[in-house]
Amino acid sequence: MALIASAAADLPPGTVLVVIHSGGGRAKALADQLKKLGAQVHPCAKITKPAERADFVRAEFRRLRAKVSDDTVNAVLDAVGSNIRELAAVCSQLVADTAGQVDAVAVRRYHSGKAEVKGFDIADKAVTGDVAGAAEALRWAMLAGEPQVVLADALAEAVHTIARVGPLSGDPYRLAGELGMPPWRVQKAQKQARRWSRDSVAEAMRVVATLNADVKGAAADADYALETAVRRVAELATR
Repeated sequence: MALIASAAADLPPGTVLVVIHSGGGRAKALADQLKKLGAQVHPCAKITKPAERADFVRAEFRRLRAKVSDDTVNAVLDAVGSNIRELAAVCSQLVADTAGQVDAVAVRRYHSGKAEVKGFDIADKAVTGDVAGAAEALRWAMLAGEPQVVLADALAEAVHTIARVGPLSGDPYRLAGELGMPPWRVQKAQKQARRWSRDSVAEAMRVVATLNADVKGAAADADYALETAVRRVAELATR
């Protein structure tokens, strides 16, 4: 730390020293010292939430003077994933490739199926009736080595959430306390539940219950059982 402070106090002309600091810990005194030496501070809080990543993508396009829709932002996130460096690079490349005319079609043309796929991504597509999207996402997840049990659990959780939220109505913030869920999850499930009837939910619950046993050894081919279950749930949501 003393070496960094010493270098910062006497930087050669044309030299830029970049220091990344979390804001706390033992090096806090160094951060304060660098500020006193005239360091420019650029806040860069860790981005972890989906909404924060969406805001980051919008800001990148804005910085590049490209106007994009929410569909375009979502397409970038779906195609690239959560890595901030990759998101920034893709935004820049898309603007260059399209002369600033970036839309969802262009995103899918240049970047398709490359994002890391998690169980909840597949489950969300399945319970909203996106048969092809759910099947494709599942294949990417299996190629990436996502455990079958984790994927099955995510599908079951999505179905069970709809079963719990679907029969209820009212303010999601009030229901959140009753159900022990975050309000955003209740609100999301309320929208998803519009596609479901009591009978289709009951059938989907039987499907995920069978799948739970299949991925734990009951089925001869767990991959086939998983794909069949995902497709079946998605088909039930389209009725």
